[in-house]
Amino acid sequence: MKVYKSNEIKNISLLGSSGSGKTTLVEAMLYESGVIKRRGSVENQNTVSDYFPVEKEYGYSVFSTVVNIEWLGKKLNIIDCPGSDDFVGGAVTSLNVTDTAIILLNAQNGVEVGTQNHFRYTEKYNKPVIFLVNQLDHEKADYDKTVEQLKEIYGSKVVQIQYPIQVGSGFNALIDVLKMKMYQWKPEGGAPEILDIPASEMDKAKELHNALLEAAAENDETLMDKYFEQGSLEEEEMRTGIRKGMVMRDVFPIFCVCAGKDMGVRRLMEFLGNISPSVSNAVLPVTTDGREVPCDENGPTSIYIFKTSVEPHIGEVYYFKVMSGTLKAGDDLQNVTRGSKERLSQLYSTAGQVRTPIEELYAGDIGAAVKLKDTRTGNTLNAKDCDFEFPSIKYPEPKYRRAIKPVNEAEAEKLSSILTRMHEEDPTWVIEQSKELKQTIVLGQGEFHLRTLKWRLENNDKMMVEFSEPRIPYRETITKAARADYRHKKQSGGAGQFGEVHLIVEPYYEGMPAPDVFKFNGQEYKISVRDTQEVNLEWGGKLVLVNSIVGGAIDARFVPAIMKGLMDRMEQGPLTGSYARDVRVIVYDGKMHPVDSNEISFRLAGRNAFAEAFKNAGPKILEPIYDLEVLVPSDKMGDVMSDLQGRRAIIMGMHSEKGFEKLTAKIPLKELSNYSTALSSLTGGRASFSMKFASYELVPADVQDKLLKEYEATQKDE
Repeated sequence: MKVYKSNEIKNISLLGSSGSGKTTLVEAMLYESGVIKRRGSVENQNTVSDYFPVEKEYGYSVFSTVVNIEWLGKKLNIIDCPGSDDFVGGAVTSLNVTDTAIILLNAQNGVEVGTQNHFRYTEKYNKPVIFLVNQLDHEKADYDKTVEQLKEIYGSKVVQIQYPIQVGSGFNALIDVLKMKMYQWKPEGGAPEILDIPASEMDKAKELHNALLEAAAENDETLMDKYFEQGSLEEEEMRTGIRKGMVMRDVFPIFCVCAGKDMGVRRLMEFLGNISPSVSNAVLPVTTDGREVPCDENGPTSIYIFKTSVEPHIGEVYYFKVMSGTLKAGDDLQNVTRGSKERLSQLYSTAGQVRTPIEELYAGDIGAAVKLKDTRTGNTLNAKDCDFEFPSIKYPEPKYRRAIKPVNEAEAEKLSSILTRMHEEDPTWVIEQSKELKQTIVLGQGEFHLRTLKWRLENNDKMMVEFSEPRIPYRETITKAARADYRHKKQSGGAGQFGEVHLIVEPYYEGMPAPDVFKFNGQEYKISVRDTQEVNLEWGGKLVLVNSIVGGAIDARFVPAIMKGLMDRMEQGPLTGSYARDVRVIVYDGKMHPVDSNEISFRLAGRNAFAEAFKNAGPKILEPIYDLEVLVPSDKMGDVMSDLQGRRAIIMGMHSEKGFEKLTAKIPLKELSNYSTALSSLTGGRASFSMKFASYELVPADVQDKLLKEYEATQKDE
């Protein structure tokens, strides 16, 4: 394969909702460029993009796929991203290392929620966008409606470069208003016949050509002046204006294609090669310390590992982007993230699972390597004269969680190792070993996402696993002050155990004054503060221990043991075994024995006195509350709101956003267990949501009673 200079390389993300035809488009592009001799299909399970067994089984893309295409002296690195919202990690990864996004639309469905979601990510990463309308040969295709929706949502920046003369089964021709030519295909597609525009289409073509002229001229003062003087621009000048407009996100071109019949694909690739931004004029990447890094093939060599894939018969394949300099096969690099050295003995250019060896790669190019010893996704590798480090990619918060365990409990350690490896492949599979819940929790973007993980465990790794609903990380606290004492006494021959602790508990809040006097059952307890310890609890909130022991009732050396006893109960709260938080404990009295008192005695006495006082202090259970944001079609808004109200959600607001309704709410985590599936069912898969932890709030009294009874039952069983 030829080695391409930075100004000849184009990096492109291929995005779009499920069913928009991305995988089919990639097949057509690979076929047209000669990478493959025969086009595969999703139905026949023989496409270049969907080559993992799970993708063939389910018939949809699970992982993003890197392919490269040589076309008209340019190298197009295309990352084909999964369409389902459950696999959004592929799109987020891709947009971090590419310079243009193609958003594919199914002409039957127009703008979908997935379209909106992907566009928002292009906004976040400031990437140029090309809208590509596909499946124009379908009997329900509606190109005009799709364009109308795009303009309604994204405004006048949306500019048509092509339009079909007719859609449906008779589709076979496009008018290109940049070239001002008609492209017409025979039934087998491929190379078009380029003809003059028919008289019947000339008025419409001229109108759209003028709109494109204006859009191109607006982004360059020289072009604007020439346009005003002459009323027209040369094609090359229009290309320059369109490219500048795309880079500034002031122009979103619309192209047309019928990927299944290979119509319009060559013209699209020509546009990508000629007009889409190359890596040398794209937005510059920024290091963790805020330095912009020019795409300079003569600069210091630095690469960023953006994706890891485990492939049959090979093992781990590492996909990287050359951020700066020139990378050569055999180079020794320093992994600045992990502090280790790596030799990249062989470099590859990839098209799916086909890897072509290549001797060197210039700044901006995308390649792959194998057999690296200590490298992970998100690592930066540099030559010795370079100190760049690029930030890890930030992924959306998980939306679906399940507890997982192996059917054979002896395989728990093996399962943990496999899950760690799978997180490397897809960082949106998040693994938590929860000491609090005593469960391994896997979190993902939706039910399909975790179902795919389970399929791969059972079919690829032969590891049979069970999913269950995870426990909820409740918190326990108190609402008033209470007093208790406890004597621990044990005599069993020889030295015994003795410790007695008197204490008061009260709710703690930041900045509260020191304790002074308490009254319980008519008796006053005056507090004289000798010492205060504050513990910031790793699960949130505080435990504050106030030592108010007078007269040497308990020796100071036993106070740490009392603290350990308190922490025992904070870690396993008296109500439900959940973590407790925000409690101040005043130890004011007690007794000890000159021989039998020891640390364990006071640890047990402190723990039991605390548990008794806690239960009398108006104890309350707190539950995790999440901020929920739902993007839903207007006609499904009522159903979605009714469902949320049945889930104890509090609706915080709603407003229209670019053709959809955005609804915000606060909702308990407990009620989100199956929300991904329910929302999809309610809206026919047309809605999406995101969620983020907000706070802990008191559970309603009826829910608390139910939780207490459930916990008591489990304690009896044990």
